[in-house]
Amino acid sequence: MSSPKKNKVRVDQAIRFLLENSLLLIGGSALALIWANVNPTSYHQLLHTSLAPSAEGDSFSLVHVVNDGLMALFFAMAAKEVWESLLPGGVLSKWKTAATPLMATLGGVVMPATVYIAGCWLTGRWEDLGRGWAIPCATDIAFSYLVARIVFGNGHPAIAFLLLLAIADDAAGLLILAIAYPQEALQPQWLLGAVAAVALGIAFRRFGVRSFWWYLLGPGVLSWVSFHYSGVHAALGLVPIITTMPHSRTDDGLFVESSDDTANTLGEFARWWKNPVELILGLFGLVNAGVVMSNTGTATWLVLSALLLGKPLGITLFTFLGEKLFHLERPTGMTYRHVVTMGVVAGIGFTVALFVSTAAFSEPGTIQDSAKMGALGSFAAALIAVPLGRILKVKNAESGNTSPNS
Repeated sequence: MSSPKKNKVRVDQAIRFLLENSLLLIGGSALALIWANVNPTSYHQLLHTSLAPSAEGDSFSLVHVVNDGLMALFFAMAAKEVWESLLPGGVLSKWKTAATPLMATLGGVVMPATVYIAGCWLTGRWEDLGRGWAIPCATDIAFSYLVARIVFGNGHPAIAFLLLLAIADDAAGLLILAIAYPQEALQPQWLLGAVAAVALGIAFRRFGVRSFWWYLLGPGVLSWVSFHYSGVHAALGLVPIITTMPHSRTDDGLFVESSDDTANTLGEFARWWKNPVELILGLFGLVNAGVVMSNTGTATWLVLSALLLGKPLGITLFTFLGEKLFHLERPTGMTYRHVVTMGVVAGIGFTVALFVSTAAFSEPGTIQDSAKMGALGSFAAALIAVPLGRILKVKNAESGNTSPNS
């Protein structure tokens, strides 16, 4: 018989596997997809269940609490990675190191948007579908990273290239979300609250406040409220306070624990919230991925074509232009076979693409569902990337056959 200690170890390993591989997000999305197609009435009743029964309207429904409230922590974690990547040693800290992936990022944003917009005009659907142009601009960091490890193997330069591209994509996505998709008519005067929140966060840091809870419950709440009333998407409400938390002086790499723990409040924030954010993503999948399969339509194919064709085309083309026009260089060990394959992997939009779908088409219905189907369908990029890597003879770094020309 297995001892209680061994059973506990197995349970801990299973939980860690679930959390580290974003399986809660996949599970929540799969459950939502099945539920919405088996019993759509009860599914939508769940979404619009008020978590504050006395509140009027839909502002305290489950879907709004998750999308506007809890997802603020997800975007705060994304902003933390962007901010740390700008520190000495970070992937964005040296222009020469970051220039080529950043050029590729530009292509990975511009080309999918162009493909989507062109598709709208060609199908005569610009008026009702045009707002979704930013949906395919996103790259899902977690899932693209998992697929890239399968295709390239740990330690391959394409992994670092992809992570830098994805994190820069997130930065661009935050900016697009704030500017292009206000929740209501913009009332910029409310953003003075966010300015005050940043000032308060800086004051906390100057006076030696170390607990991240003070930053969340003070400046964080103030910033979130100001975003909510200003019309800028409330899910971005915690982003401004990330830079005010005490942090390491250097960055040891994306998703790597810093060796400099001196007053690293930001690091403690990320460690504490890492697993809860995975649970939040599971809820996010549950309340956003429930689309009726019969609602597949023009928006689905526009989003899919923009992600599966526009992403790799834009990343490859802009990498080439960067080399020819600006004399940028690819990392040692990366050929255009790797760039093309990595571009396909970057076509996995999923989490942020789902989020932007709800922001672009705020009214639930056929159009929103069809756009979400495109975001969900972007998992096809993984099914394409694995055989494509084999066809292009991209060798896995862990097979021991990696060389500058592999």
